[in-house]
Amino acid sequence: MRNKIVEFRNVSFRYGEEQPWVLKNCSFEIYENEAIAIIGHNGSGKSTIAKLMNGLLFPQEGEIIINNRPVTQDSIWEIRKDVGMVFQNPDNQFVGTTVQDDVAFGMENRGIERDEMVRRINDTLSAVGMQEYRLTEPHKLSGGQKQRVAIASVLAIFPQVLILDEATAMLDPRGRTEIMKTVTNVQEKRNLSLITITHDLQEVVEAERVIVMNAGEVWDEAAPRDIFAKKAELRKIGLDIPFVAALSDELWKAGVPINNEALNHEELLEELWISHSIT
Repeated sequence: MRNKIVEFRNVSFRYGEEQPWVLKNCSFEIYENEAIAIIGHNGSGKSTIAKLMNGLLFPQEGEIIINNRPVTQDSIWEIRKDVGMVFQNPDNQFVGTTVQDDVAFGMENRGIERDEMVRRINDTLSAVGMQEYRLTEPHKLSGGQKQRVAIASVLAIFPQVLILDEATAMLDPRGRTEIMKTVTNVQEKRNLSLITITHDLQEVVEAERVIVMNAGEVWDEAAPRDIFAKKAELRKIGLDIPFVAALSDELWKAGVPINNEALNHEELLEELWISHSIT
């Protein structure tokens, strides 16, 4: 039985008294070592949830609990030791003149001893495949390399929760795949809770559980297969489904005797092989 690491209790938020509610009575739980994807159309409240978890914003109503501590003005510095966040544009996170300086920055702010800092710099850069770039200036890196360094900088503070807020949105498909493979490997080794806020449906398919936001409310939460089985309902709230899922559904409608719940290429190929063998 895994322990709760994040809990939203009837959280509501808006960016001003005269503004509409971005989140409305929002409640959910995230557990230790769990990989979660949060999806929803633009304006559904996804990025606001990330900022509330990290103490960058505070709710007008409700309560947020991180690792058994309420998120308040007094607790945010302790909360941020447990919750690390990587944003869409890594340039907004760089503060060091070299890669290793940037990874060291967060640790310096926390008073970590030099020998431990050196060890963590080596470990985290190796984990994201950026060890050979440690003396490189961040602005000379490619987009994917910058995101790897941004992830290393967060991992160096040993968070229990890692939030990727559209962190792969500016990358090409290959770059997105490589970054997510890196993050998944690190999550498994570190026992992190991974929260991915994304529009990339392949990232969603890889999660253990999906939280679907719609108009500031939790529309549904379930395993990816159960979420994407609701194809018509998802389209009604402005969300798409993975290409493989749409293709398998069309094949099934066309009379091909397959299970129309395939979510990846391997599953679809297996279904087609079985169908071919039967016919």
